[in-house]
Amino acid sequence: MGILEDKDNARLFYRYFSRVYDTINPYIWDDRMRNQALEWFDADRDDRVLDVGAGTGFATEGLLNHVDEVYALDQSRGQFEQAFRKFGKHGKVHFHRGDAERLPFKDDSFDKLWSSGSIEYWPDPVAALREFRRVVKPGGTVLVVGPDYPKLRVFQKLADAIMLFYDAEEAEEMFREAGFEETRHFIQQRHRGSPRAITTVATVPEAEDTADDGDGDAGGD
Repeated sequence: MGILEDKDNARLFYRYFSRVYDTINPYIWDDRMRNQALEWFDADRDDRVLDVGAGTGFATEGLLNHVDEVYALDQSRGQFEQAFRKFGKHGKVHFHRGDAERLPFKDDSFDKLWSSGSIEYWPDPVAALREFRRVVKPGGTVLVVGPDYPKLRVFQKLADAIMLFYDAEEAEEMFREAGFEETRHFIQQRHRGSPRAITTVATVPEAEDTADDGDGDAGGD
C-alpha cells in the first residue's frame, strides 16, 4: 500500500496541497480530458449526480455545465475550503464531508456518480466501488478516473510507494469484484510524455443482479 493510501496521510497531504491544487492539476488532468470524460458520462440536465472526491471542484465545474446541481463529497476540509470560494457553501453544489468507502447516502440515491482523482487514495477501492453501486440506481452510470500504471520499471516502483496506480486489466478486475458487469476503459493523456489517466465507465446492474448485497442501510442526506 502506498503512503497516500493511508487516510490520515492523505488528509494531511491535502491540507497543504489544496492551496496549489488548481495550479498543478491542469498539467495532469485538463479541460479537454475532463470534457471528453463528460461526453462518456452523458448526464441529463435533471440527473441527480454525486461527485466523490470532489476536491476543489474542477470536475464539479464541468458537471454543472450538464446538470442543474451536484452533490460533492470529499474527506478533506482543505480541498472544500477552495471549493467554497468557487461555489459558495449553499447553492447548486451540496457539500458533504465523507469517506468513499462509507458513503452517507441511502440506496439508489443518485442517477449517476462521478469520481476523478480519488481512487488512488482509497485503501480498499473495491469496497468504495461497491458503495458506488449501492447508491446509484440500477442502470445508472459510474465513472471513475485514476492514474494509469507507468510502463517504465523505475516509475512503477515510485508509483507503488506513493499510491494506487493500475492498468485496464486491474480496473476490470476491481469493477467485476464490486459487482459491475458492463464496463469500458479509456486511456487519456494531456500530451505525449505526460502522466496517463485511466477512465472507467460502468453501468450499475439491474436490481435482480444486486439483490444479494446486504450493506444497503446507510443514512440519508
